[in-house]
Amino acid sequence: MKAARLEAIGEFHVRAVETPSPGPDELLVRVEAAGICGTDRHLLHGTFPCRPPVALGHEFSGIVEAVGDAVIDFRPGMRITGNPNIHCGRCVQCRRGRINLCENLEAIGIHRDGGFADYVLVPQRQAHELPLSLPPEHGAFCEPLACCLHGIDMAGIRPGGSVIVLGGGVIGMLVVQLARLAGATSVVLVTRQAARRQLAEATGATASFDPGSGNVIEGIGGPDGLLPGGADVVIECAGVAETMADAPKLARNGGTVVILGVMPQGETVAIEPFDLLFREVRVLTAFLNPDTHARAATLIAEGTIRVEPLISRRIGLDALPDALANPPRPGEVKVLVMPGRRD
Repeated sequence: MKAARLEAIGEFHVRAVETPSPGPDELLVRVEAAGICGTDRHLLHGTFPCRPPVALGHEFSGIVEAVGDAVIDFRPGMRITGNPNIHCGRCVQCRRGRINLCENLEAIGIHRDGGFADYVLVPQRQAHELPLSLPPEHGAFCEPLACCLHGIDMAGIRPGGSVIVLGGGVIGMLVVQLARLAGATSVVLVTRQAARRQLAEATGATASFDPGSGNVIEGIGGPDGLLPGGADVVIECAGVAETMADAPKLARNGGTVVILGVMPQGETVAIEPFDLLFREVRVLTAFLNPDTHARAATLIAEGTIRVEPLISRRIGLDALPDALANPPRPGEVKVLVMPGRRD
C-alpha cells in the first residue's frame, strides 16, 4: 500500500509500505478521506512533538476491511471515524477523568501510523460507526469537530449570548456553527480573507470583520463597534500571536476566552494580568477531544453541522507532500486527502 510518512523533521514522502494486519482488538480500515490539519504542518516543521518515522493523518474515516479476533462491535463493510487520541486509562489524569491529559497519551497520525495512507489500524474502542449513506468525505470532519465541541463545552455559551471567533480556518468555521447551535444570537468571525468571511456568514455567522480594515478592538468592541463592550465569549481559533493577544481585549467584563488555536511550541504572547483581574476575564484552554468524538460523529451523521461547504480541495496521496509543504491557498478552509484518488 501507499503511505505518506514523516521520516524525520522536514522529510515527508509517499512510499510503498507493507499493508498492516489487525491485532486482536484492532480494525484494518481502508481510508476514504483524511483532512490536512494545521498540526500536520507543525509536525512537518518540528514545532509540535511527534514520533517519526510515522504516517501522518489524524483526521480520517473509512471502511472496515478486516477485524481482529477480539473485535465484537464492528465488521467488514462498516464505515467508521477514528478517534486518534488513545488514553491509557491507568494514570492519575485518566483516573480523574481528564483523559485528554493522559500521561501516556498516544495519537494515531502522530505517534502511530495514521490516515495519510491506503489503510490504517484503529483500536476498537477508538472507532465510531458512521452511516454508509454519508458522503465519505464528511467523516473526516469528526475529529476537528470533536475538538471544537470540547471548546464549546468549556465556553459555557448561553442562549442569547454573543461570541467572537478569531480565525477563519476549519476550526473557526465549525465553531461558528456550534456557537449558533448552543444558542448564541450574535456570532462575529474575524479573518482577513474575504472568501472566508463570506463563507462564515453563509454558514451561521451574524457578522464578520476584516482586521485589515481597521483596529479590531475598536471595530468590534468599541462604542460604535459590532458588539460594543465586547462579547460574552471569545474563541481563539487561529493559533497566531496577534489573535492570542487580541482575544482577552475583545471579551466583555466578566467574559470568557477559550483558546483552541495551536501556536508553535516555544512561542510566547504578552498579556496584561491587571486587565484580566480587574475585568474578571476567564482565560481557558481546550485541548483535544475528551469524550466528544461520539457526539461529533452523531452531528456529522445527522447533517446538523454543514461540512460540504468547508471542503476546498480533494487531492490524492501523491499530491500531499506539496500541499503540506506550502501554506493553504487563499480562501482555503479544508483540503481532504483521498488515498483512492489518483491525480
